[in-house]
Amino acid sequence: MSHIPQIDYDTASEEIRAAHDEEVRVRGRMTNMKRTLLHSPVAHRVYAEWFTLRAELSSIADRPIWVFSHAISKAANSKIAITFFRRALINAGFDPKALVLSDEEVLLNAFGKAIVVDSNAVPAEIWAQLKDRYDAKTLVDLVAFAGIMLATAVFNNVVGVDFDPELMAFAETAE
Repeated sequence: MSHIPQIDYDTASEEIRAAHDEEVRVRGRMTNMKRTLLHSPVAHRVYAEWFTLRAELSSIADRPIWVFSHAISKAANSKIAITFFRRALINAGFDPKALVLSDEEVLLNAFGKAIVVDSNAVPAEIWAQLKDRYDAKTLVDLVAFAGIMLATAVFNNVVGVDFDPELMAFAETAE
């Protein structure tokens, strides 16, 4: 059970209702994490920058980004985030337990795990491969994206955000 309740739209301030309505307009849905974050529209806006950074990383296809995000979520043991990216993979026709990773995905998977395990000690060989593949701007965006992804996992874990019902069918325990 969540330590912080989700907003009650009917009793929320105009600012919170406006942020809620904009999120639904732009993204088409409202998750339990977002309903919780909306107690602070500023916090919600900061976490929503995940989408801005994802757009900046448009040169990287969805699946490698999902693999990267899943690796970060898994290493952070964030059940909601893990399941969110499992759903993305499954809905795109992939079996998360039987993925044959491309070279790029292997690299991003290793990078995602390394960031969570010890951000002070990402192995030099991972950095060398990243620098061979991506330019400096992409690397900055990728690390910033990872930071928001990790922040999302931490928020869900610390608050104990209630699991979104629509994710249940995609949870690792659902298999």
